Amino acid sequence: MTQDVIALTPRMPDPKALLAGLHAGGPDLRVDEAGDGAVVRLCADSGQTLVSLEAPRYLQVSGEVERLLGKGVWDESPVWWTEARASSAAAGAARLAGSVAGRLAAVLGGAVWPPRAGHTEVVPGLAGLSGDTAPPGVDVLTARAAVVIQGRPVVAATTWLTDVARSAVRTGRELQLVTPPDTRLTFPVHTLLDGVPSRWVVRDPECGYYDGLSGAVLNWHDGHFAPATTDNGAPRTAEAFRRRAGYEGERQLLLSLRTIHPADDRLVLGGALELAWRTLTGAPPAGWSTAEPVNVPWSPRQLTELARGRARQSLPTWVVAVGGSGRPSIATVRVSHTAAGVEERATIVLGYGPGHDVPLDHVPELAASLSTGHGLATMVTQLRSARADLSTAARYEPPPVPVSFTLGPDAVAGLDLTGTALADTVPVRLGSAARPGLHYVLGDGDGPSGGERLREIHVRMRRAARTADSVSPRGF
Repeated sequence: MTQDVIALTPRMPDPKALLAGLHAGGPDLRVDEAGDGAVVRLCADSGQTLVSLEAPRYLQVSGEVERLLGKGVWDESPVWWTEARASSAAAGAARLAGSVAGRLAAVLGGAVWPPRAGHTEVVPGLAGLSGDTAPPGVDVLTARAAVVIQGRPVVAATTWLTDVARSAVRTGRELQLVTPPDTRLTFPVHTLLDGVPSRWVVRDPECGYYDGLSGAVLNWHDGHFAPATTDNGAPRTAEAFRRRAGYEGERQLLLSLRTIHPADDRLVLGGALELAWRTLTGAPPAGWSTAEPVNVPWSPRQLTELARGRARQSLPTWVVAVGGSGRPSIATVRVSHTAAGVEERATIVLGYGPGHDVPLDHVPELAASLSTGHGLATMVTQLRSARADLSTAARYEPPPVPVSFTLGPDAVAGLDLTGTALADTVPVRLGSAARPGLHYVLGDGDGPSGGERLREIHVRMRRAARTADSVSPRGF
C-alpha cells in the first residue's frame, strides 16, 4: 500500500529544511522533478520513484486539517502542509517518506501525520533497488487501468490525485482507487470519480473486493478490476455494502447551479456561489482552491483571473470551495467558455445533523435573487439521507430527492410555456413580468414524488423548447 506521510509546520519549508528532508535516504539517492517542478522525487539508480514530495501548501483556511486528517492533529491556522508519498513497489520507501516528513517537522517545529510515521533516522540501502517505474502517484499501471492504493481514513482530491485522473483520461485508462473498507471519500473526490472513467475498489474480507459506490463485487481480470457475475450472468452485490452506514437522522442539502454570463472584461465569477452560501449559511465561502486541502481565502477576483487565464488556453477550470460558518459545506465548480458565454456549473452540499432543520424555506428567496441578477440558467435543489460531514462511505446511500427546480429568464424565454406546468405543480414566476424566471416546488424530500415531477417537467419542456440560448460570447 502507498504510504502518505504529511508534515504540518508553522513555518515554510525553506531550502535548508527541504535539503535535510531529501537527505533522509543518504547521499546516494537521485533527486528528480515532475509536474513542472511541483513534485520532487527521490529515486533509486534504476529511476524507480521511492518518494514523491509535493510542493508545500500554505493552508490559510481553518478547519481543513481536521476535515481531512481528524481532530487533534493540528489546531493552529495557518499552517504549511507538505505531503510525502512512498511507492508501494519499493521495500523501505514508506520508512523513507516518514523520515522526510519527520525531518521537516523537526527542523521547523511541526507535527507529522500519521503520528507514529515520523522519525529522523537515515534510511540507507535504497539506491540499488529496481522495480516498477509507474508514474508518481500510481501504484499499478496496466494498459487498461491506473491503480492508486490508499490507506488514508479520508481520501481527498489532492493535486497529485487530480493529476493522476487527468493522465488516466489522456491515456485511455480507467482510474481505479483501492482502499480499506472504512475509508471515506470527500465530496470533491466523489465528484471527480463521477466525471472520469473510474472505480472505487474496496477491500473486503468476505468477497475480496467491491465497488464502493455501486456495491458490485469485483475481480481483477485482464489488467483491471471488473464486476463479477453469478453463473447466470447477473451482477453480485457485496453484503458489506448493504450494511447500515451509521448516519441515522443526518441529511445533506444539494444545490446544482448553472449560470451563463456574457464573456467580457467586466465579468467577475463566483457571485451565484457566494449568494447561495450567504443565503443558506449566513456567511460567504471561507476558501477555495484547485485541489484539496483548500488553502486560499475566498476571492471571486482571483477565481476569475484563474478561469480567464485557462480560457485563453482553451481549458476549463475546476475548483473546490469550503465554508467556515460552523455548518459543514463544500462545493465543486467548473467554469468553461462555451458558445453561449462563460458557463459556471456548481454543486453545493451542506450537512445537517439529527435535530437540525434544513433551510428549505430559504430556497425560493435564493431562486428569485439568482434569477434577477446572476445569470441563472437552471437550479435543482435536492435532499438526501447521508453523512452530515459530507463524506461518502462505502455503503449504500439512497439517491437524492429533488425538492425544487428553477429556470432563469433566458431559459424561460426559449420556451412556449403553454402546457409546461403540471396540474399539481404550478411554478412561481420570479422577477419581471416581461422576463420572468420560474420556480417549481416539487416536494419536501420525502418519497419519490419530487423526482417523478421533475422528470415530467423535463419531458414537457423538451416539447416546448423553441429556441436555443441566444447569449453570444465576447472577449472573456
